Amino acid sequence: MSNRDDQPAPTAPEGRFALNEDWAATILGLALLGLVLIGAIPAGLVP
Repeated sequence: MSNRDDQPAPTAPEGRFALNEDWAATILGLALLGLVLIGAIPAGLVP
């Protein structure tokens, strides 16, 4: 039986940035925060 835990996780090639779901969520969250702070999103939509 093969154990997959001993294999290293795939990484991005040298010099390239991989946008995974963690970075995508961070960027989206910061963008939404910025929109709220500048007033582009009405107060009624913010819980």
